[in-house]
Amino acid sequence: MPHFEIHVTDVGRAKAFYGGLFGWSFEPMPGGEEVDYTLVSGIGEATTMTAALMRRQDATPKSGSPIRGGTMVFEVDDCDSRYDWAMKNGGAEALPPMDYPGVGRCAYVEDGEGNVVGMIKPEGGA
Repeated sequence: MPHFEIHVTDVGRAKAFYGGLFGWSFEPMPGGEEVDYTLVSGIGEATTMTAALMRRQDATPKSGSPIRGGTMVFEVDDCDSRYDWAMKNGGAEALPPMDYPGVGRCAYVEDGEGNVVGMIKPEGGA
């Protein structure tokens, strides 16, 4: 089963950002208190992917750093409104909303922790 982690320095801020952006909810993982490991739910009913937020163990990557790790892209109901929400709630522009013919409308934002996350409203999708 696929699993991804978002490493952050402020788990509370990340919960507020991702909870507001994607409607996720969170619960501490039993035994994960030492590393502040928090399980994510609400990713989507059709996915088998699991996710977690984890307190970063090293320095936050600087904006524009080539070493950032992978980027996850999540389906949203309205790319422009989710992007606008991110800009008003601690996010920073990584790539503004754009149409990709045959794919959909996509945007990427930084989460305030040095991570980049993408969103897409697929053509003919949600």
